[in-house]
Amino acid sequence: MAEASILIADDDTGIRTILNQALGRAGYAVRSTGNASTLWNWIKDGDGDLVITDVVMPDENGLDLIPRIRKLRPDLRIIVMSAQNTLLTAVKAAERGAFEYLPKPFDLSELVAVVKRALDTPSGKRVSKPDLHDEERLPLIGRSAAMQEVYRSVARLISTDLTVMITGESGTGKELVARALHDYGQRRSGPFVAVNMAAIPRELIESELFGHEKGAFTGAAQRTSGKFEQAAGGTLFLDEIGDMPSEAQTRLLRVLQEGEYTVVGGRKSIKADVRIIAATHRDLTELIKVGLFREDLYYRLNVVPVRLPALRQRTEDIPELVQHFLAQAAADGLPEKSIEPDAVARMKTYRWPGNVRELENMVKRLAALYAEESLGVDAIEMELATVSSAPTSGVATQENLADAVEQHLNLYFARFGNDLPPEGLYDRILREIERPLVSLTLNATAGNQLKAARVLGLNRNTLRKKIKDLDISVRRGLG
Repeated sequence: MAEASILIADDDTGIRTILNQALGRAGYAVRSTGNASTLWNWIKDGDGDLVITDVVMPDENGLDLIPRIRKLRPDLRIIVMSAQNTLLTAVKAAERGAFEYLPKPFDLSELVAVVKRALDTPSGKRVSKPDLHDEERLPLIGRSAAMQEVYRSVARLISTDLTVMITGESGTGKELVARALHDYGQRRSGPFVAVNMAAIPRELIESELFGHEKGAFTGAAQRTSGKFEQAAGGTLFLDEIGDMPSEAQTRLLRVLQEGEYTVVGGRKSIKADVRIIAATHRDLTELIKVGLFREDLYYRLNVVPVRLPALRQRTEDIPELVQHFLAQAAADGLPEKSIEPDAVARMKTYRWPGNVRELENMVKRLAALYAEESLGVDAIEMELATVSSAPTSGVATQENLADAVEQHLNLYFARFGNDLPPEGLYDRILREIERPLVSLTLNATAGNQLKAARVLGLNRNTLRKKIKDLDISVRRGLG
């Protein structure tokens, strides 16, 4: 069998040399050039089984060359390389018909593997997309390796209608990824409807998702459309899917299996014409183990997983994020500010438990509250000191407490499995939470029971009874 021929276009002599050597050792015949015009002449002559092209070249943008190549030789595979490592570059490469996008610097072994996969993959018809514009506001920021993987995932998924599961800590930008998949995808002309499972009362979730008929339940005075109906022709984003109650999970599974649903109180089946994207900050596999999430629903939703990195895992993106948020703050009417390099360096050492959302909030506070036009390390230290003195290091107390309790219970159920204690679990868990709450409040008020009762929102006699029942020691003479 004849060796495959690869055409390379990159204006960097060093990169051409490295690619020539690596692909030559892998058994391919390689021709390389530093401009787009020579590459185009080779392609017109029928040369090459695969093209590897840079984006920025002296005579033409590599992305602009792709449609011409696709029109002349639709079966010729194209791999795009670029140092312009943004989501828009990855998406443009995909929507114009590139087989793969590789950010620079790239791993040589990965590039060789991509070349082999491109040559081995049967050609198929690609879905054309409307052209994107450079002035579009990028929904995601960052050039780190971790974000490049996210960009490449988005680029691969825009021409599909596959169900996607986005995971990552709170504040990492899960809804931004969902919106990018919609805005650049096949359903971009349809609606994008987001619903947060954690924000809806359990008894209303089914009605919220599927709608209800008049008289379906007490208070249903008229027919109301649900999120599935509102998102018809577009994308339905189910945020915090791990908080969905079991009854709603069963109905959602049926929709995913059968492609249709009925409104609450209705009988007629309605076609579910939506792309579903789900997201969660929880570990659904742990919820499955303790019976809080259906395993069959998990596999229906987790068709294509996209994992978002925490900000502490991509600190090299912080300078670009800071500039973006400063520009955003100025556009919103706040004073124009700059942050000195050593101050940004200090920000890179912080762990950011609230992730990108926490960084955005801090930058906006800096723009709004500080008089200096150029902010230094002192301003950052003041903000971080404020955050560090807060009970939750910048994240909402209720959310942290709920997550901590949930983690404790997950471990508890996982440990005992089906061999749970016969009774008393509710009181036991309440006691575990109540005792440190009362004890720490008494310590914080120096043993002043009247003040502690007021802080806790309890009657003083009730507090005294709890102190006795919970066997809590109190310093005498202060209550």
